[in-house]
Amino acid sequence: MKGYMFMKATVLSDNIPAENLGCEWGLSIFIEYHGKHILLDAGASGLFLKNADVLGLNMKDVDFGVLSHAHYDHADGIPEFFRVNSSAPFYFRETTGENCCKGVWNYKKYIGIPKGMLKKYPDRIKLVSGDFSPCEGVYLIPHKTPGLEKKGIREHMYLKEKRRWRPDSFSHEQSLVFDTPDGLVIFNSCSHGGADTIIREGTATFPGKKVKALIGGFHLYNKTDAEILALAEGIRSTGISSVYTGHCTGDHAFDLLKETLGESVHKLHAGLVMEF
Repeated sequence: MKGYMFMKATVLSDNIPAENLGCEWGLSIFIEYHGKHILLDAGASGLFLKNADVLGLNMKDVDFGVLSHAHYDHADGIPEFFRVNSSAPFYFRETTGENCCKGVWNYKKYIGIPKGMLKKYPDRIKLVSGDFSPCEGVYLIPHKTPGLEKKGIREHMYLKEKRRWRPDSFSHEQSLVFDTPDGLVIFNSCSHGGADTIIREGTATFPGKKVKALIGGFHLYNKTDAEILALAEGIRSTGISSVYTGHCTGDHAFDLLKETLGESVHKLHAGLVMEF
């Protein structure tokens, strides 16, 4: 039916603010879908709660949360969420650990989830594997593309395993996918595996389905122009209809994406409402 809204997503926190809303290096999105209320990530602090109050959104209404990947700027607000919502589970990949670091040579900075979180909230954190569906029409999809550790090396991101460092292959990263009548709507907050890769993983997981939209950061703030334009072409080649990006994408990269993708690409900011 023309004009029918199947789902609604509101950005609670992002790097770019809006009037009366704060900003931070992080991302949190509140999603309404078929009577369900879903929280994707909780940013780097409790800021998402303050912005939600301004926007008139009650986090007590959230039915479940999803952690896109095991980095602080998406997970550090989760304890604050648990404080205000006493029952909703939060879905993590089963490979999630407190071991994500970034750096070169002997200097590695911890960038992971709050230390002790997995032991402190065993009744709230649900570890999932494979393709998992928390409710009808909603899916959590892991990476299925080999060789992603090369992207970890490029980003100087590693997992600490006892006394050794292993390049991050982002097995802790997952896409939140909604199956709508107009196609798949995919959320992946940092797209460490590559935005074009994530779109292809979506179509491979759901044969015969097109991807209508991809929403999230693309981690391009530290990429060369050539790398950004190559990704833009990779996204364009998938035939996707709409792209919403922000957080770790960066303003310069967004402008370059716009050159290739035109009006199909939109910038995320706190308070942005997307309807599909």
